[in-house]
Amino acid sequence: MSNEKSAAEVSSKTLPSALERIKELKQRAQGKRFAVFLDYDGTLTPIVARPELAVLSDQTRKTVIELAGRCTVAVISGRDLRDVQKLIGIDGIFYAGSHGFDIEGPEGKVQGAQQGNDFLPALDRAEQELRDRLSRIAGSLIERKKFSIAIHYRQVQENEAGAVEEAVDQVLALHPELRKTYGKKVYELQPKIDWHKGKALLWLLEALHLPESEVLPMYIGDDVTDEDAFRALLDRGVGIVVRDTPRQTVARYALEDTDDVRRFLHALTSILDGGKR
Repeated sequence: MSNEKSAAEVSSKTLPSALERIKELKQRAQGKRFAVFLDYDGTLTPIVARPELAVLSDQTRKTVIELAGRCTVAVISGRDLRDVQKLIGIDGIFYAGSHGFDIEGPEGKVQGAQQGNDFLPALDRAEQELRDRLSRIAGSLIERKKFSIAIHYRQVQENEAGAVEEAVDQVLALHPELRKTYGKKVYELQPKIDWHKGKALLWLLEALHLPESEVLPMYIGDDVTDEDAFRALLDRGVGIVVRDTPRQTVARYALEDTDDVRRFLHALTSILDGGKR
């Protein structure tokens, strides 16, 4: 994840609604196809206390299925690949797990792009060290993914939150081949290589033969980790932030919450149906 500031950043509170500007986006896509990339937690489902509770609603699943029948749809999530595939349960879309370290498509298409295999032993050691150090902090939760380790502290007492980061930093100091990234009440240890959601998005555009001249890609996400994807599309696509918590962003449109996301995806489907829905 990149935490660098950019001159292009603005407050998400000032951004126009993507729903209200749907005609503008339709005009921008004139002569092109849509390709839609989505985050999962906080975008397709609300943020919840524990990762396993983030269940996709039947209504949103139906909306994504309908859209995927009309254009390319991919989910780029911080979750483990198998986890997000199971939670969404849609066969006809592409999935990138662990912030894009692990990518797979329907019927075996676009397999590979596993950028972090060499780091698995270090992640295994760091996971055990984190479990040892955090076992005494009530409410802390370690979520091991194939290519990363998430340390959740949403349920930790406020006066213990600093101790969680201290433990994470201590383990990180033992593993210079790893890096620490940030999300909503979560730290994550990942391989220290130049790979993130934005790189994964660009990799998918190339692997799926979706050239800039023919496709308008858009990415919808809510968290700091999604900024890399927004940056990747600054000159060639559309970044849309879910602004439940106002912050600085390089996205150029916004949606209010997960219900707004579903309505927007439905509106895109309607456009692709020629406005018949």
